Amino acid sequence: MTCACGVDVHAHVIPHDFPAYLRGAAPAVWPSMAPAHECHRHVMIDGKNYRTVSDKCWSVSKRLSDFESMGLQVQAISPMPELLSYWLVPQDGFELVRYLNEQIALMVSESGGALVGLGAVPLQDMDLALKELEYVKHKLGFSGVEIGSNILGKPVGHPDLAPFFEACEAMDMAVFVHALRPVGMDRLVGPPALQQVLAYPSDVGLSAASAITSNLMVRYPKLRIAFSHGGGTLLSLLPRLQQAWGVFPALESYVQKSPTEQARSLYFDTLVFDTPTLQHLVQVFGSTQLMLGTDYPFNFHDHTPVQRLLDAGFDADTVQRLSHTNARTFLGTPL
Repeated sequence: MTCACGVDVHAHVIPHDFPAYLRGAAPAVWPSMAPAHECHRHVMIDGKNYRTVSDKCWSVSKRLSDFESMGLQVQAISPMPELLSYWLVPQDGFELVRYLNEQIALMVSESGGALVGLGAVPLQDMDLALKELEYVKHKLGFSGVEIGSNILGKPVGHPDLAPFFEACEAMDMAVFVHALRPVGMDRLVGPPALQQVLAYPSDVGLSAASAITSNLMVRYPKLRIAFSHGGGTLLSLLPRLQQAWGVFPALESYVQKSPTEQARSLYFDTLVFDTPTLQHLVQVFGSTQLMLGTDYPFNFHDHTPVQRLLDAGFDADTVQRLSHTNARTFLGTPL
């Protein structure tokens, strides 16, 4: 029988409405909501319907009503990644993520401890990002923040992001990395949904690899950083990177610790939809580094995340770690 103890670190929020733009004509990329059918609404960005979503995106009661069937006790909620809005001018981005963070805080407060906040920061401006990081930590009491797999093309390992990671380590804030506006879209043949299906894991894999090749965890050993979608393609890239580290002198001198050792200090979610892949994730990264992830409440989410662990045949200790213990360590919440 599936337990009701799971902690989901990968779940998203979209508010019922967005704030009006107050400085003249709103930029095209400022989001808004439009009515749709029944309990759904359209997320409008750049004059187009970016996504049609249900009220589970903003309704705490609707969200919690799905916990039992999913085997969940706690869910960490973060903005739909497109809402991170790094492409907005800094002040606009700051005001939008402040609104999102306060909406998340209201949902957390209403949930009675079932929801945990992962906020957003406007990383297109480091000073504003650090200001908002302080706010979500000290004013809203969030456990961490969500960031994109790239910040206007800059990967996680880019040196410009060092002050942010230094602050996250110092403030004991978890970082959840989600795919965002991935590279490689020009190589895909098919409908736009393939961005989520194929391009997201590619961008996350490259982002996680950049954390290794930039020695992120060597520089900030107490940083807790997780990558969505099982780390994407990193699972396949890592053996090549490890082998190359022993072959190319320039790479060996640049990457200060074994790529495999560094990878095993990162966290990853379990959202891979495949039992052998899930088993391989645990084998490569270790049973202490995997956490439940669902992508709730979007259509392309895992409806039975805890049951997947049981179906994979893991022993009881591994199931306990993957279902909730690791996530609570990552989020810094009590067991």
